[in-house]
Amino acid sequence: MTKSRGNFLLFARAAAVSALTLGAAASSAFAADVTLRMHQFLPAQASVPKNILNVWADKIEAESGGRIEIQRYPSMQLGGKPPELIDQAIDGIADIVWTVSGYTPGRFPRTEVFELPFTMTNAEAVSRAYWELAEETMMDADFKQFKVLGLWVHGPGLIHSSKPISSLEDLNGVKLRAPTRVTNTMFKSLGATPVGMPVPAVPEALSKGVIDATVIPWEVTVPLKVNELVSNHTTFGDSSLYTTTFIFAMNKDRWNALPDDLKAIIDANSGLEFSAFAGRQMQADDEPGLKQATARGNNIISLTDGQVAKWKAASVPTTDAWVAEMDGKGVDGTGLRARALELIAKHSAK
Repeated sequence: MTKSRGNFLLFARAAAVSALTLGAAASSAFAADVTLRMHQFLPAQASVPKNILNVWADKIEAESGGRIEIQRYPSMQLGGKPPELIDQAIDGIADIVWTVSGYTPGRFPRTEVFELPFTMTNAEAVSRAYWELAEETMMDADFKQFKVLGLWVHGPGLIHSSKPISSLEDLNGVKLRAPTRVTNTMFKSLGATPVGMPVPAVPEALSKGVIDATVIPWEVTVPLKVNELVSNHTTFGDSSLYTTTFIFAMNKDRWNALPDDLKAIIDANSGLEFSAFAGRQMQADDEPGLKQATARGNNIISLTDGQVAKWKAASVPTTDAWVAEMDGKGVDGTGLRARALELIAKHSAK
């Protein structure tokens, strides 16, 4: 374990009151030199803002001695819709945003390599691979318009549905919300009718019958009350049907205007180890959702290895089509796929 990783883990596991006390003490002695507005799409009580974004922000405030204040705006409180978040960071409407890369389909094509069917192993390993591949191929391409603070993925994605889904045939005609271009492509090829929408819109869509099913990790089912709206959950054993890539980004002008010592504090708490922490935490936060569904007596469908093998075989054309599409655009889908798998295998073996 690296020193930086150990330090971050120590902080993340410490009592939250310690960081808050440090921040309060600093704030009482010094007015903040810099105020940064952090904007994202989930409610404040959801696990990502509570267990990842606030941990990061509290640490920045504490280590800066109160010179940096990070104002937190959940649930799109600064206005706009979730797909607009990345442009809000670029344009300075917000200083820092957390968003789904796939909310703007095709804009960050290289990130999609981690969203391909049955590619993910675990969220920490894939988040490490995502950051490393981004450093190799994305920072000066996909992400050149903003300062990247963190890149990660969530835990295994699964299907939550009004009617049981076990076989591929069960998907026929199902109106299903999928989070990204890749997952929409996959589910369409498997017989479902994909319906694109940001995740905050899922509860209303389920309750009104606009969709019959959604694919999300367990982690977000609790704040969205999905376990109360549907009673069937299809899991894929030790395999992961899909994952979603996230971007934690900062406005470049705001970054460039910071003094070097404050930049150093942000950099020390961002990057590879923070991304790994965020992915690991998101997967750990799957447990309450699963426990809640089980306690409610919902139908947890655990597919057998043989059933999963059929899903894997049926999803291969989605991966092949993506690689061919990227190669045709000059993005080197073949090389990205090979390198992503290599990095995932390296980090999954640890």
